[in-house]
Amino acid sequence: MTGKTILRGQVLSFARSPFEGAPADAVQVDEAVLIDGSHIAAVGTLAAMRAAAPDAAETNHGAHVILAGFVDAHVHYPQTAMIASWGKRLIDWLNTYTFPEERKFADPAYASEIAARYLDLTAAHGTTTMCSFCTIHPESVEAFFSEAQARGQRVVAGKTCMDRNAPEFLRDTAQSAYDQSRALLQKWHGVDRISYAITPRFSPTSTPEQLDAMGALWAEHPDCLMQTHLSEQTDEIEWVKGLYPEARDYLDTYEQHGLLGGRGLYGHAIHLEKRERDRLREHGAGLIHCPTSNTFIGSGLFDMAGLMAEGQRIGLATDTGGGSSFSMLRTMAAAYEIGQLRGVPLHAAQLIWLATQGSARALRMDHQIGNIAPGMEADLVVLDLASTPAIAQRSAVADDLWEALFPTIMMGDDRAIAEVWIGGRRV
Repeated sequence: MTGKTILRGQVLSFARSPFEGAPADAVQVDEAVLIDGSHIAAVGTLAAMRAAAPDAAETNHGAHVILAGFVDAHVHYPQTAMIASWGKRLIDWLNTYTFPEERKFADPAYASEIAARYLDLTAAHGTTTMCSFCTIHPESVEAFFSEAQARGQRVVAGKTCMDRNAPEFLRDTAQSAYDQSRALLQKWHGVDRISYAITPRFSPTSTPEQLDAMGALWAEHPDCLMQTHLSEQTDEIEWVKGLYPEARDYLDTYEQHGLLGGRGLYGHAIHLEKRERDRLREHGAGLIHCPTSNTFIGSGLFDMAGLMAEGQRIGLATDTGGGSSFSMLRTMAAAYEIGQLRGVPLHAAQLIWLATQGSARALRMDHQIGNIAPGMEADLVVLDLASTPAIAQRSAVADDLWEALFPTIMMGDDRAIAEVWIGGRRV
């Protein structure tokens, strides 16, 4: 459907960050939203929407909540088939599960199969945009972008670059990483709703020469995003110190090679030193919180409150398949639990913001996605606040919207997703 449509329900939008002032005061609740083609035309009262588009089709979602589609700011779509693999620390987990699975993506047919499966699974959970690592194989990028393009979906991805400390079958070189990344970038970046992210996996699997090459490519294409990993586990940090003895800290291994910037996305960022925090804030870089992954692999507890208070730019992510769920609802629940463990519980409005506007802001796409406002792209999710008997009996006695919504955040899954819209089309 690409004409005009009015969706009725509890339409939630953000006027500002709920981390600034009282969280609930950052949110506006309207009666209806008008979709015109691929974009949101208006938000407001049902009467106003009907007056603006008297011939529009209309769907009444009753007490359901209508939100911007979820934005997952750090995923590995090639790890779809090996999600929830048992019991390893990061390095062992990569060698045991991840690298053997990623080897299969040299096969374009397999890459296409998993890309389609991944986008089906995430759409079922209400995720409309994600930023994904692919594998070293250009075929993995082609498959993901082709599948997303066919769906009219806004996505970000890039060829993962590794030239050491990985199996030989998953290594490229500094030159081939540059050449292949550049060719993919030139083919795909800015086509339809597709953006390219320059993607060195992390410092341990790239030589300084490869990081230099990626930094050079980013300097040539500064409108691209750059994604990598930073300070996920303490033993990983010690490994980095051994590999880069001249670096001041983990972040410096990127900074020295031109890989620190405002369009940089740094996954995990748990165990940061003060200098790193200061430099990330100065650049306005994106720090991506991956709570289910951090608990599943035993990495540590992200300092949401402290980093937000510093003015850091923070997004939320599942980190499929180090993360143990495709669901951004489950990811919000895990972020809440980690906040509790650090003594700072997050309000439901803050959790929703992180999964929508916060992640879009980290991706520098908050002018396009992540909120419901006129001119924004029509990526929407409709939440049923009574999707299971357990959730229904709790929400039924709620005193306000936030108390009604919170059980769905904590206990909801794909059954809570009543409807999903991508680019103005119901999927």
